[in-house]
Amino acid sequence: MAVSYPHIYLHVPFCGRRCSYCDFAIAVRKTVPVDRYVENVLLELAARGVEFSTELRTIYFGGGTPSKLGGAGIASLLHGIREFSGVDKFSTKVREVTVEANPEDISVHAVRSWQAAGVNRVSLGVQSFDPGVLSWMHRGHTSEEAAVAVQTIREGGIDEVSLDLIFAIPDQVGASRLAADLDRAVALEPTHLSVYGLTVEPRTPLGRWTARGAVEEATEERYAAEFLLAHERLVAAGFEHYEVSSYARPGHRAIHNAAYWSGAPYLGLGPSAHGFDGRVRRWNTSAYAEWSTQVEQGIDPLAGEETIGPDERLAEAVYLGLRTSDGLVLRPEDATIIGPWIDAGWGRQEGDRLVLTPDGWLRIDALAAALTSVRSHS
Repeated sequence: MAVSYPHIYLHVPFCGRRCSYCDFAIAVRKTVPVDRYVENVLLELAARGVEFSTELRTIYFGGGTPSKLGGAGIASLLHGIREFSGVDKFSTKVREVTVEANPEDISVHAVRSWQAAGVNRVSLGVQSFDPGVLSWMHRGHTSEEAAVAVQTIREGGIDEVSLDLIFAIPDQVGASRLAADLDRAVALEPTHLSVYGLTVEPRTPLGRWTARGAVEEATEERYAAEFLLAHERLVAAGFEHYEVSSYARPGHRAIHNAAYWSGAPYLGLGPSAHGFDGRVRRWNTSAYAEWSTQVEQGIDPLAGEETIGPDERLAEAVYLGLRTSDGLVLRPEDATIIGPWIDAGWGRQEGDRLVLTPDGWLRIDALAAALTSVRSHS
């Protein structure tokens, strides 16, 4: 039986270079094969037996660097999805269409093409405003270009702008620049911010540097201090800290991301894209060339899948509920577990829900494991 998906994730793998910390499935290309990629995404969509209805609510272009498709590539993909889905008045039915972008790819022409095609939100990969940090990360833009990009996005007709920042940079790169990064980000007046702690993945330049001792990860103490600094500065600036890594002006939370946290079905298209039909989670072949060949030969690019059983559903529901400011709906058996957390100031009970404080979010794994255990044995 076909599933009607309310959300779509499109993985665009292309990048101009690999960032020092990146472990994502990307394809580094000087020349991006835009037309072939667009054609193959639409071939995959047609071959997957997907149905759509007026419930289609969000589309998210992630990567990689979706902005490498330019104005025409994004517009062509959205046109193809519109034609396939048969949703009338597409731009009014779909509440949120997000494109992840790098500052160096932003132009008024591209943004206007996106906006005309239905894009109403851009997530800009700033990461830092410090020149030394940007160079160390192998980023392709300057802090000045990031500021200009935000202005250009608005001039192109898109008001919803989210900025990505990274904290817990190794000491060897220099003194922490987070406070200055936060101030510069707020000054650009974004509607949303995603603030992530740097993680070291083995198959990355950063992983190799760390393995041979050239750099050291930030200590847990500094990680915690910077996480709390971001909370303090951004909440004081009027943002809602509504999920561990996410901040929004009132009324500007990320709708697509919230769908993941709620367990809603979503369709994943493109190399390495994950999807979920409400019961089974699947993921595509990760290598771009292999994915393209399979799709062109009429082969489902499935790389793997897993059925989410009751135990996995329970664990995910507990963890994802605790990650958000909406909190987790409590059960009677939770009482003995949450009492010490509330006494320590790591959480508070709001009606029938437990809502973690920022200090509690720093300890979320331990609480999620304890609550999952007690619920699974009740």
